[in-house]
Amino acid sequence: MSRTRRAVSAAALALTLVAGGFAAWAGWDWYAAAHDDSTAYATQRDRALAAGEQAVQNLNTLDHRDLDHGLDLWESSTTGDLHDQLVEGRDEFASQVKAAKTVTTAKVLSGAVTELDDRAGRARVLVALRVTVKAPDGPSTDKDSRLLGELTRTGDHWKLSALGQAPVGGTPAS
Repeated sequence: MSRTRRAVSAAALALTLVAGGFAAWAGWDWYAAAHDDSTAYATQRDRALAAGEQAVQNLNTLDHRDLDHGLDLWESSTTGDLHDQLVEGRDEFASQVKAAKTVTTAKVLSGAVTELDDRAGRARVLVALRVTVKAPDGPSTDKDSRLLGELTRTGDHWKLSALGQAPVGGTPAS
């Protein structure tokens, strides 16, 4: 075997070893990332946030012309006591909205998960929202608000189990 052939063979072997080492390193890195608890936690956090933002938006959007669809969406976005309250008060609330003939739309401005207990299936979200209300005779009005929501995981989905106004400003001095 000539010297040139040996040099080419040695270079090919070296490149093969380097490529194999890189492939092994990349495979191990991918496996570690795929099985990392922090990745799974981040995925659940993102799912909870998306569900929380959507549910808060759903509960602040309602059109008197398509009331049943809107109220069905409210119910499908919620669970627990909040869901029960919405179901129990549905007829009375529907009468009020029909009489007022309002159209309310909401837009999420921003949101954050403030707490997540993945094992217990509970999360809390803070959602900034712009709600636009259009009455039949008058201009539409916008109101920005911050809402705190509690989520409960039901099966593979997160649903809103409580909703309230977030406090604004600092705590008063004693």
